[in-house]
Amino acid sequence: MQLTQTLAEGLKRQYKVVLSAQDLSSRFETEVEQIRGRVQLNGFRPGKVPTAHIKKMYGRSIMAEVVQNSVNDAQKKISEEAGVKLAAEPKVVFPEDEATITRVLAGEADLDFSVDVEVLPTIDLQDHSHIEVVREVASVPDSEVEEAIQRMANAVRSFTPRGEKEKAKDGDKVTIDFVGTMNGVAFDGGTAQGVDLVLGSAQFIPGFEEQLVGAKVGDQKTLNVTFPETYQVVDLAGKPAEFAVTVKAIQAPGEMAIDDELAKKLGVESLEKMREVVKGGLEAELLQVTRQKMKRQLLDGLDALYTFDLPPTMVEQEFQAVWRQVLQDMQRDGKTFEGDEKGEAETRAEYEKIAARRVRLGLVLAEVGEKAEVKVSEEEVTKALIERARQFPGQEKQFFDFYRKNPQALAEIRAPLFEERVVDHILGSVRLTEKSVTREQLMATDDEPAPEAAAAKPKKAKAKKAE
Repeated sequence: MQLTQTLAEGLKRQYKVVLSAQDLSSRFETEVEQIRGRVQLNGFRPGKVPTAHIKKMYGRSIMAEVVQNSVNDAQKKISEEAGVKLAAEPKVVFPEDEATITRVLAGEADLDFSVDVEVLPTIDLQDHSHIEVVREVASVPDSEVEEAIQRMANAVRSFTPRGEKEKAKDGDKVTIDFVGTMNGVAFDGGTAQGVDLVLGSAQFIPGFEEQLVGAKVGDQKTLNVTFPETYQVVDLAGKPAEFAVTVKAIQAPGEMAIDDELAKKLGVESLEKMREVVKGGLEAELLQVTRQKMKRQLLDGLDALYTFDLPPTMVEQEFQAVWRQVLQDMQRDGKTFEGDEKGEAETRAEYEKIAARRVRLGLVLAEVGEKAEVKVSEEEVTKALIERARQFPGQEKQFFDFYRKNPQALAEIRAPLFEERVVDHILGSVRLTEKSVTREQLMATDDEPAPEAAAAKPKKAKAKKAE
């Protein structure tokens, strides 16, 4: 095999590969002999099929496999001899002349082809000790724990039917049918039957629940409401609507004591223990937000520290994944670029920058992880698989079988675990300070979404009822 580099431009490389007819023929004969020892044909004993017969029946397909294996060897040789890592699947260009290909497959001519590759950039790791990261810490007040327990109590609260002529009060559970219209036309998602709604729970849009206080079973009411300006469905946001509501049932809330019996009903041994569990859960949520903010600061610092050429194919693939999600979310929410302040071109440009940032940071984290010999244990991967499998109750076996048979899919489980390990490693070397904040300050977010989060998966607005 002759390998000659014909192009070196940025991260692009091109190689000319020549496989002699003699080399192909030798590989072909070796493959035929291997097949001859395994093949079973009617009329012949195992391993005794004449070589000429095998060539006559399978010769062309065997040679095609030999050529493919030779191409794979060439790609491996390029990576090893050039000392580079490939950024994307190489592009192999074979001769277009059919007569030449026929002669190659017949073992009568050399195979001459080119291989275009993109290589990963060489990354010189920088000193990360000057990156500043603030660890915001918020405590969970007892009042918040009690509020959470009250919500849990309300969730398991019993209700009893009110009298036929009794009016609905704040805190009652009403069962309703409704049809939402705008300018007399029903809109998608505005119609439902047999919906249970606790008045005062703020489940529905502002003004809806309040107008049902005082209603009786059998009442048919027309509720006039206005959708919030920030409503997730653009066609409804900020617009007035009418809901024709029929009250089917009204139930009054029963007494609910916050005590050990409630805790046992919720699967905890005592009220004191439940307070511990609830507080632990709330603290874990805050710690997760703290972690996300620290990671965002770290990634911003790394992004400012590193500049190098990026493999075009990797950036394009990342952008296409992001852009697909953006378009899907827009379609779901009924949005278009028409009338948008930025327009499609400016929006594309923003997400192209996001894609480039993600590729750059991904390469930096991978390089840091490799140099630091960061590892993810099989136990960690298995734990992550189990967590994900829980999202598919009843299909756990199929889930695990899929990942066992698909190494690439399993790599997608391992990748975020590896990234978090690398982030932990880098955080150990940065300039870290701690700051006490309130829950509100901790939960406050920037006006713009984090580029890494937006690129991974644009945030989806939570759906609400009566919406």
